[in-house]
Amino acid sequence: MIRALLSLTFLLLLIQPTVSAELKQPNILFIMVDDLGKEWISCYGAAGIQTPAIDGLAETGMKFNNAWCMPQCTPTRVTLLTGQYPFRHGWTNHWDVPRWGASAHFDANLNTTYANVLRKAGYKTCAAGKWQIDDFRVEPQALHEAGFDDWCMWTGYEADNPPSANRYWNPYINVKGKGSKTYNGQFGPDIYCDYLIDFIGKHKDQPMLLYYPMVLTHSPLTTTPDNKDETNKRRLFAGMVRYTDKLVGKLVRALDETGIRDNTIIVFTTDNGTGGQRNHRLGHLVRGGKTKMTEQNGTAMPFIVNCPGTVPAGVETDALVDFSDLLPTFAELGSGTLPTECVVDGKSFAPLILGKAKAGPREWIMSMGGGPAALREGRVVPALKYDDRVIRNQRFKLWIDTNRKPIKLFDLKTDPWEEQNLIDSQDPAAQKALKELTAIAAQFPRQDGAPIYKKNPPQKWDQKPGIPGQGKPKKGKKKKN
Repeated sequence: MIRALLSLTFLLLLIQPTVSAELKQPNILFIMVDDLGKEWISCYGAAGIQTPAIDGLAETGMKFNNAWCMPQCTPTRVTLLTGQYPFRHGWTNHWDVPRWGASAHFDANLNTTYANVLRKAGYKTCAAGKWQIDDFRVEPQALHEAGFDDWCMWTGYEADNPPSANRYWNPYINVKGKGSKTYNGQFGPDIYCDYLIDFIGKHKDQPMLLYYPMVLTHSPLTTTPDNKDETNKRRLFAGMVRYTDKLVGKLVRALDETGIRDNTIIVFTTDNGTGGQRNHRLGHLVRGGKTKMTEQNGTAMPFIVNCPGTVPAGVETDALVDFSDLLPTFAELGSGTLPTECVVDGKSFAPLILGKAKAGPREWIMSMGGGPAALREGRVVPALKYDDRVIRNQRFKLWIDTNRKPIKLFDLKTDPWEEQNLIDSQDPAAQKALKELTAIAAQFPRQDGAPIYKKNPPQKWDQKPGIPGQGKPKKGKKKKN
């Protein structure tokens, strides 16, 4: 009996280090859909559409109700990379680098990224999909400098290069070591997804960071390989959503087939609200909220975390999360070291998703970057005014205008659709929330920062005043992502 117990103890000692090593550096698959709100995801109450693969991640993982994005493409993408709010990293509005250039770009040499943090921690890293914050003609190694060992990226719409507008059919793609070219007769989303799957097969025995910033479901409306003859606009968009779900399922199956599913933490979200489409959700007609900071269609995005046996299954949480939290969370999951040379605004919610904590670390979250342009006239400059933003705690949400004035307050517990402004309410709870959230906002700089980068040499295709979509935005017009 004693010999048997000793043998069992010895066996457990042999096994334990292996288990700990696997949990210490799990693979991370970060999926981010382009322009898609909760009103198109069935597990969030969307009507008339089914997203079974995404729903499956929620059913067997953790579904967040209060995860905030920044409301536009560039502010979101730079925030999640750096762990900083737009008022700090400076990209407070959309700036499509390949189209408008003007020496502006995301400078990974002067800004930290979660990919560099994890690569230094021993991860193999790959990105596939949409980048759009560097011009690969000028910076062919931009992805490597940002921390990615391998990549397969739509270039973004490059000025003076019409084929580069294609992200879907006949896509124009930049691949590591192969440069940029058109892939005739092929569907871009399939290429990006398959590239990640191929990377998984090559590096399944190493810790991996897989970043999948999808090109779906951004405009223009397109057919997919599953509905090549469709012409109805609404059905086209619904088809794009279904194909998004199909690719998510394809990636999950690839993890299963390579035997690393149980050691891969999947994070699924979207970069901002839907573009020009609308759909019913929870009995309400929801209009696309891209660029807006309204709760149900602009800021609170689908956000699901899944890893069988590691992330608690079937959990729905009201924990507060925003996209500045991704860098510190990934760093903690992967045993990476946070940078000391720059401020990180986010907080790690790793203990929550690992089942080690019942609540997240945040008492408040913020969204900004849907207000006045900070990037004008061919050069990147600080916003002239304090950019408008929203801040919320567990119950109340405060809107602050460009003059730093609180203008709207909503009780999201009783008014989730933001229909009753309590800014002048005498209710003690509302007054207390107004005071506390206003004090938080007062901690931010009075002027937003400017992007930090070393200027690229001027290019012949750089922004030229007077060209439509370039130069100083016309009154009443907003640049689109």
